[in-house]
Amino acid sequence: MVESSNSKVDLTASATWFRGIATYGKLMVGNHAFEFYNERNVDDYVQIPWTEVTYVVADVHFGGSYIPRFEIRTRKNGKFIFSSRNNKHTLHAIRQYVPANNMRQALGLWQKIKRKVKNK
Repeated sequence: MVESSNSKVDLTASATWFRGIATYGKLMVGNHAFEFYNERNVDDYVQIPWTEVTYVVADVHFGGSYIPRFEIRTRKNGKFIFSSRNNKHTLHAIRQYVPANNMRQALGLWQKIKRKVKNK
């Protein structure tokens, strides 16, 4: 049985973890870590302590009215891509523990194209 790292939970929501194939479960934003637990397999989980988070990058569309997914980048273990039922509420809960200058907006399609052309 997995024990939570958090002593206080701010948000619990249904979510999807994208890692090759989509894994469905519950995410938990608490005072010590971001946690995701698989619905079907309790041994399939991830706990990301706030001290390990370097950036949180959100895909933002239509001027901020639609956020399909967000990515948590860590110091040692790479990046984790998640989507919840309401990504705005999830990001607001995360913002309490991650500094505002570490919350980023992903590049849009035209920004990516401009960078490719500029770097050639």
